[in-house]
Amino acid sequence: MKLKKTYMAGVAIIAPLLLVSCDSETRNLIANLPKDQNVLFWTIEQRDAAFRAMEKLVDYNEIVAGDNAVSLPQGEPLEMDVADYMKNQRTAGLIVIHNGKVRMEKYGLDYSKEGRWTSFSVAKSFTSTLVGAAIKDGYIKSIDDKVSDYIAGLKGSVYDDVTVEQLLTMTSGVAWNEDYEDPKSDVAVFINHEAEDNLDVTVSYMRNLKREAPAGEKWVYKTGETNLIGVLVSEATGKTLSEYLTEKVWKPYGMETNAVWMTGSTGHEIAGCCISATLHDYARFGLFMLGGAKANGASIVPDDWMGKATTSQADIGVDGKGYGYQWWTDADGSYAAQGIFGQGIFIDPSRNLVIASNSNWPRAAAADGGGEERLQFYATVQAALDKESSLKPNEPE
Repeated sequence: MKLKKTYMAGVAIIAPLLLVSCDSETRNLIANLPKDQNVLFWTIEQRDAAFRAMEKLVDYNEIVAGDNAVSLPQGEPLEMDVADYMKNQRTAGLIVIHNGKVRMEKYGLDYSKEGRWTSFSVAKSFTSTLVGAAIKDGYIKSIDDKVSDYIAGLKGSVYDDVTVEQLLTMTSGVAWNEDYEDPKSDVAVFINHEAEDNLDVTVSYMRNLKREAPAGEKWVYKTGETNLIGVLVSEATGKTLSEYLTEKVWKPYGMETNAVWMTGSTGHEIAGCCISATLHDYARFGLFMLGGAKANGASIVPDDWMGKATTSQADIGVDGKGYGYQWWTDADGSYAAQGIFGQGIFIDPSRNLVIASNSNWPRAAAADGGGEERLQFYATVQAALDKESSLKPNEPE
């Protein structure tokens, strides 16, 4: 993801005029304009301004909404004081939907429900769902197919031995460093990689990686491999990810607002990152998954997809936790899409519960406890709903 040179140069020239004439969001962005190409090393103030306006900084493709949005009716307010939680999390938006009704909706950081916010790795779960759709549609034959069968630029690389499913579960065995605070890590370096041989920029970088374990034996979180999944889906379908997401989910399910998906230097969507959508539509995607990935009454994925995608397919070394098809899973049956700096969609089928949140944590990962606090919040909501259920009188038979 690289910043638009034309935007950066133009702002530098006419910034004094823009600060007077444009809207508050753009004024704030100009006043805190990132100078580093790498979002991992922006300041908190720069991220506060940019996370709600990424399309002004980065090239993108549009994800188009339809005419009939799924309604989000109000339910009885969930009585919880979340002021301290939102302050600690630096939360921009938080919504709790139970039994299809909004039980809580809060905003911070001068953000509102009309705005979009960047997803970061929450997009991984959107991307994996498109793999399921491509299998259902016949574009991808099987998750057991080799990755290089679909991405010609990977032939002759370590990915000749990696299946589509191993990409989905991040068990390729290919060496990768996802340290967000190390400027020499793969996740930091590949952002600025220059593509070679007319290849997609992700393919150009990933085909040079080395193997550290046999395919299928070791789980390592790799954003670059989700980007490969995106290339694979586009190669198989002949469509951009934005077009396919529009076709399979955004329009038929009933998202309310157009979203955008940031593109890399060679024009392909950054599949492991960087959708910008409203909080309501992130929540709607949670409801879409909760309902079995159905649009217009029919599932867009194969019959056995949801059971595999949203349950542990890989051991991540944490008791009770696992990794499915680009979803973080829990032993109680709940699962989540998670992104750096505090983005999340939490889904609990047993309680018919969806929690979506957008934030700007002080650090990219949860080393300061932000992740644990968020997990505790999820548990607190679950406990509150369980208490409500226990207090309701039994229905007459």
